[in-house]
Amino acid sequence: MSGLRERKKADTRRALSDAALELAFEHGFDGVTREAIASLAGVSLRTFNNYFAGKYEALTYRITERMQRGIAAFRARPVDEPLWTSITEALVGTIEEDLGTPDHPEAFADRAELAEIRTLLLTPEVRNAIPQHHFDDWVDAIAERTGTDAEHDVYPRLVAAVLRAVGDVAMEAYAKSEPPIPYSTILRDALATVGAGLPEPHHGRTAP
Repeated sequence: MSGLRERKKADTRRALSDAALELAFEHGFDGVTREAIASLAGVSLRTFNNYFAGKYEALTYRITERMQRGIAAFRARPVDEPLWTSITEALVGTIEEDLGTPDHPEAFADRAELAEIRTLLLTPEVRNAIPQHHFDDWVDAIAERTGTDAEHDVYPRLVAAVLRAVGDVAMEAYAKSEPPIPYSTILRDALATVGAGLPEPHHGRTAP
């Protein structure tokens, strides 16, 4: 029974977060209220308050949940696998669980919705609603894999910071890609470039 209750709680959280995003897409960020989220999700305001401290937390839940699944997937990768391969497969696999694979129509999100998501992610209140511990969890996981110290060594924290930057850049590139390219494809290519050491591109350059 406890497993069933946990699944129902998770479903309610997802429904509330999806309702918050839908309201943001339709009415803009200012049009999102706790009351409107609860109403759209078909629950009471009290129920909303039992799950989230406010609209910012509801808006970011899907992002934070995906982060948690990505970290869990990374920890489950073979320990002898190259670090950046494990990171890529964990992150891209988690994205594809939600958005679909590149040959699936769901891989192409609505551009207007993506633009609104980017706006939300740049909002200080929304960024602050993403718990810092998710970044720290990545640091810990990378430290464990690489045999480094999460508190004193620069490497695991540097890798986690690079991952955050890659995600931001990939989302911006996705929003501007023409013709459309699946976000998972852009993210995979970006991570491959980083994993290869950011080699300097040579196309379009003239020989010295």
